[in-house]
Amino acid sequence: MTDAQPSSFPLNRRTMLGGAAIAALGAAGLGGFLVTENRIGPWRLTARGLVDRLQDTAGGSFPGCRRNHAKGVAVAGYFESNGNGVELSKASVFRAGRYRLDGRFSLAGGNPHMPDVPTAPRGLGLRLFLPGREEWRMAMINVPVFLDATAQDFYDRTLAFAPDPATGKPDPAVMKRYIETHPKTAAALGIIEQGAPPPTFATSAFFGLNAFRFTDGDGVTVPVRWRLEPDSPPPATGPGSGDSALFDGLVADLERGPLRWRLVVVVGEPGDPTDDATQMWPSNRRAVHVGTVVLDRVATESAGNVQDVNFDPLVLPNGIEPSDDPLLHARSAAYSESYRRRAGESKPLGAVVVKEV
Repeated sequence: MTDAQPSSFPLNRRTMLGGAAIAALGAAGLGGFLVTENRIGPWRLTARGLVDRLQDTAGGSFPGCRRNHAKGVAVAGYFESNGNGVELSKASVFRAGRYRLDGRFSLAGGNPHMPDVPTAPRGLGLRLFLPGREEWRMAMINVPVFLDATAQDFYDRTLAFAPDPATGKPDPAVMKRYIETHPKTAAALGIIEQGAPPPTFATSAFFGLNAFRFTDGDGVTVPVRWRLEPDSPPPATGPGSGDSALFDGLVADLERGPLRWRLVVVVGEPGDPTDDATQMWPSNRRAVHVGTVVLDRVATESAGNVQDVNFDPLVLPNGIEPSDDPLLHARSAAYSESYRRRAGESKPLGAVVVKEV
């Protein structure tokens, strides 16, 4: 699995590239959705500066690790396509069949050794291997909306929610003031806080957050979003009691048997926002079950699996395109900057050591 280093490349591409508590959401973000190196305001807000900002919130220096979602474990399996997706997209992944994949479960934050926090955003990155050397990479989290509509909002929120040096915790008054002046963030928080997160990775749903566009064989394009829904999850082993409680439960579940998620594509209608990840689409939108993600292997993260994989959401097969959501290009640029940094650093052993579970 050799990955090319993404130094300077088009943002909209299909090339194969390398590699919550309010406080938790604010300090780590929900997957590092940042910004490109281009000027987007009166000063230069860049991927480099924002990844610096993520490093500042990590509470230390962790060379060789991702600058967000640093704590993780490698998984592998396949996607079983049922053929239903061909009516929406000409992408080869939707033809009935089985497609190999690898992936990574993670928790938000830049410290790979931090204790598992049940309310911290949970991530799932997937890399599907398709015919013709195409790939489809997805970076999902376990909440249906993001807290920020723009990269500038993300940057401002990380400042407002930053820990106070005197207390080590965010200042509630500063956070409250920020939320009061950012109604989209307030609305998204209201959605996220409606229910407690499931107790394990295996029982969690995962969402792509941003809108994309599917184009079928006749050239018809529709806006879409996707999510993974647990498919008859096994009785949860439950989290353990140590610092890696959530990951210990995941490893135990996978060692008992495969875990499955239904991949559901939601089709947007005219007027549904495609450029704002803080907003949900109406619940009555058409949802198409296009196949099942099956994970049947788990391993300590290493250079031999996904340690050097960049789960860039703009690595897409023919038939899937990005929408007009500015956060997609922001995420891509930030992921690349994080990859660039860790590519030149010595790689530590993954913090979640599977054989010790």
